[in-house]
Amino acid sequence: MKIKKIYVAKEFSDMPYGRYMRDGVDNGERFREEFLLKDFNKYDEIHVYLDGAMGYGSSFLDEAFAGLYRTNGIDKQTIKEKIKIFTELNFLKNSISQYIDEAKKE
Repeated sequence: MKIKKIYVAKEFSDMPYGRYMRDGVDNGERFREEFLLKDFNKYDEIHVYLDGAMGYGSSFLDEAFAGLYRTNGIDKQTIKEKIKIFTELNFLKNSISQYIDEAKKE
């Protein structure tokens, strides 16, 4: 099984924020496009490690993860099966799951 590991605080930003590119460099849209979507079909699973960042705004998390369905058209179940979230803060896992569940296509 091929697994990609992404340590957000080390590889992307320790202060991720914003939804879109216009919101600043460390936004959810860029994370989705450059870290999740780029290699989505190359790996069986993508492990995302959230610990170490100063915090995550809902707009960042929604755009990064639910955007895979809403913008890129990837099936919600496929997203949940392929992307595994690792964090000591369970509310982040629950929030991401909820954002994916509630996402509507653009």
